[in-house]
Formats: sequence, structure tokens, C-alpha cells
Amino acid sequence: MRVPRIRVLPLFLLLASAIPGACSCAQGGPRTSPAASPREVAPPAALGADELSTIQVFEAASRSVVFITTSALRRDFWSMNVFEVPRGSGSGFVWDTGGHIVTNFHVIAGASRITVVTADRAEYQAKIVGTDPDHDLAVLRITTPEKDLVPVTVGSSKDLKVGQKTLAIGNPFGLDHSLSTGVVSALGRTNRSMSDRTIEGVIQTDAAVNPGNSGGPLLDGSGRLIGVNTQIVSPSGAFAGISFAVPVDMVNRVVPQLIAYGKIIKPGLGVSSVLQDGIAARYGIEGVVLMRVAPDSAAGRAGLKGAVETQDGEILLGDVITAIDGEKVVTLDDMQTILDRHKVGDRVTVEYTRDGKKLQATVTLQELEQ
Repeated sequence: MRVPRIRVLPLFLLLASAIPGACSCAQGGPRTSPAASPREVAPPAALGADELSTIQVFEAASRSVVFITTSALRRDFWSMNVFEVPRGSGSGFVWDTGGHIVTNFHVIAGASRITVVTADRAEYQAKIVGTDPDHDLAVLRITTPEKDLVPVTVGSSKDLKVGQKTLAIGNPFGLDHSLSTGVVSALGRTNRSMSDRTIEGVIQTDAAVNPGNSGGPLLDGSGRLIGVNTQIVSPSGAFAGISFAVPVDMVNRVVPQLIAYGKIIKPGLGVSSVLQDGIAARYGIEGVVLMRVAPDSAAGRAGLKGAVETQDGEILLGDVITAIDGEKVVTLDDMQTILDRHKVGDRVTVEYTRDGKKLQATVTLQELEQ
């Protein structure tokens, strides 16, 4: 029996027959349309007053913003050779014509090399002048002619109002001199620093702040510095509408000390040691328990006493500080936060308990050794 032969058409012919106009296009070329030409450009609308203000602020303030990159030394496990690896990046701003640059402490912490790139794309190797981990601030210095530096305009944070316009300039994800705008969302927030200390008076804003913005300036609507961008709250690590800045009034108090002394001159009571907060809480004690107080310290001269050991080897706890200048003290951080608002030589009223009795003493604050 003869099997009928089936003629197989080439695939491209089948496809061509199934697509209307396919063959005509192949023979006659692509169809043209008289409308396929560049669109007419509409004339630009006049910029609004708010837009013009934002542009002017950015053009003036961006010259003060710098890009910071850091690297660290690492040792190879097998060869024991030391090599340099990139560590991170952040932002900063020119503080004065002396070459001082302000940024966050966490931007440069652990770095062996710090490179600063200014607005004119010039690169400089920076040296650390001083750091304040408790407030997440650091001062660097670069060597360059004064004419090449444009210091930021410093404002104040004490008169800020919720709803005021804010502008953040920095280098998010390494994209230099990026601008984002928002408003002051809240005032008087508190944050924890890398040294686990409380930073008071923190500014909350919804201006977009991302990795790389840290250390950059937060400005008000007129271009004055009102804070240093430091942290964000985000479940993903990227901006989620909440960011924080160290208030400029604190920056203006800390930075001059870092430039002059390379450290913060911290006022204190001169107490040598205290009972750990966790142990005090375990025994139901609210306050800072003094364990060792030198007689010639500020606290000792005011009559405060530390713990003593009896002949039987029993430890009798010292005075328990419960308030300073009428403000309640529960933990060591509470006490240090209150004292940070003062300076060496200030007199404070310390409320404490001894053997169940409530007492008071006036203490003249001394400089703490660091």
C-alpha cells in the first residue's frame, strides 16, 4: 500500500501567511507615518517662589558639602600580609576656612584612611582632629587654601517648629550632592549613640536620608545648618520616611571643643565607680549607687560617700543619687545626660539617700579624665 506523501511547507512561509501584511512589509519595506517626528517642545512655565528658593539654597549650600570614603587595614589569614579594603562612605560639610570638616563619628570609626572629596571634585587625605562618640560627631581636617573652602552657614535648633521646611544634602549610595526635601516631623527625640549614650534633642524629619547621607547637613528653608543627619528608622535599611539629625546647638557646642582639645571637656561629679544599673534594679534600687568616691573629688568635697566594707566583710552600699537639679535620676545614663548640659565649674544640686534618709548637696562640677 502506498503511503501518501505530505508536503511540508517551510516554517517561515507558514508564519508569514498567518500574519497579515507580513509579506507586503518584506517586499515594500516598513510603513512610514508623517506623524513620526519629534514632538514640539512646550515653553517652560515660570518657576514658583518655593522652587526658586530651594534651587538657591542648594546651589549655595552644596559647595559646603563633601563626600567621605574610608578604608581599613586587614591582615590575610594565610599569608599574614596586610592590605587595605574599602570600609564605607558618608557625607560631611566644611565648618570653617581652616579646613575642618564635620561628620558623624560612625562614618569614620575604625578607618585607617579617610578621603574627602570637595564640591570641586578635588580629593584630600583627611586627618582626625577629634571625636565624640557619645553624640556621634567627629571633626576632620584637610589641607587646602582658604579660598577653596565654603563654610556652611550655621543656624539654631532651639527655635525650630514642627512643619518647617528641611533640606538634606549628601551622597546617598555614593551619588554625590543629592538633594531631598521635607519638613521637621518632630522635635525633642532621643537616640542611642555607638557608645550606648542618649543623644537628646534629636530632630526628626521626613526628608529622604539613605546610606551615605550620614554626616551631611540638614538645612532649614533659608539654607542654615540645623542638624547633622545621623540615623534612619527602617525595616529594610533604606529610607522609610523617618530620619534623625543631631541638633546644631549641640554640634556648635561640641565641635569647637574637638578643634581646640581633640576631645570633649566633660563635667562630672568625679565619682570613681558606681553599682551597675542592672544589679541596682535587681534589688529594687532606683538611682545611681555610689561605690567609690575619692575624698578630693567634687562629690567627695560635697560630702557624698561611697560603699564601705565592714570588719565582717559585708559591703554597705554608698549614697544613692536620685535627682540632679530636681530632675529624676534612675540610671547612670540619666545622670550623665543631665550633667552633659553643664560645663566644668557649674554648681548643681544633688539629691540622694543615705540609710533611708533623703539628703541634698551642692556639687561644683569638675573635669572628668578620659
